[in-house]
Amino acid sequence: MADRNELMEAALESLPEGLALLDPEGEVGFWNHAAETITGFPSIEVVTRQIPWALEPLLLGPLEACEEPRDRLRRERGGIIRAQHRSGSELMLMMRTVMLRDALGMRIGKAVVFRRAEGVNSLPHGESSEELNLETAQEEIEEVVRSAYAEFVESGTPLGLLWIAVDQARELRRTHGANAYETMLERMERTLTNGLRPSEEIGRWGDDEFLVVSHEGAPAALAAHGQALAGLARTLDFRWWGDRPSLTVSIGAAMAMKSESLAELFDRLQKAMLASVHVGGNHITLARER
Repeated sequence: MADRNELMEAALESLPEGLALLDPEGEVGFWNHAAETITGFPSIEVVTRQIPWALEPLLLGPLEACEEPRDRLRRERGGIIRAQHRSGSELMLMMRTVMLRDALGMRIGKAVVFRRAEGVNSLPHGESSEELNLETAQEEIEEVVRSAYAEFVESGTPLGLLWIAVDQARELRRTHGANAYETMLERMERTLTNGLRPSEEIGRWGDDEFLVVSHEGAPAALAAHGQALAGLARTLDFRWWGDRPSLTVSIGAAMAMKSESLAELFDRLQKAMLASVHVGGNHITLARER
């Protein structure tokens, strides 16, 4: 039977993100398979040594490595750095750092987690008003998307996205007020959640829009699943002071392809969602392949 250290090492090796464990002097104690794949540097050239000069921005972190103050990202969300692949090409990475401490609170090193950052800052969201303050909800589902995309790139795990807009939401807000509007959206999210697969996740992507992260294996299956969710949305029995507005959703669906970045995937997805909105309620559009 494997001991605890072997189990821990196997778990770290299986991560879809690159992982470097550094001691206080910056010497690398662990470099997983994803780190090798992303950077081109095999562990035999990295472990027990200082991190390669081409990857030194991993030591600095996003705040120090950014050239302009306006480019800085909040530390808790990580940030983008420019490093260099072993082949000499530029490498854009999204990274975050976790300080490691012993039981007495003494610093014993840090863990650096990173992944490729193609298109990382250009994902289109739904419209969001300041009063609803959806930033946290959007960040949470966006992190799910990025993790699923990294897994798709590294291991080929299918990734499908559904961008769902509630057709009558803004009219309901105009006629019945903000409380009715937000209550309806909360109930709509619960209703849609009831139709998700166990591995799927949903989150708010805009004031009256949702994003579903799916792992359906084919475009036709994703479209059929989206149509089922559209049908489920119509069953929501929402009442407000005696009124019972009819509710429908418009859905865009897109499967990730190896030949595109995450930003390009979202560009196709958004166009499909807007096409469904143009057609009218209870419609799903499958994004065209590039």
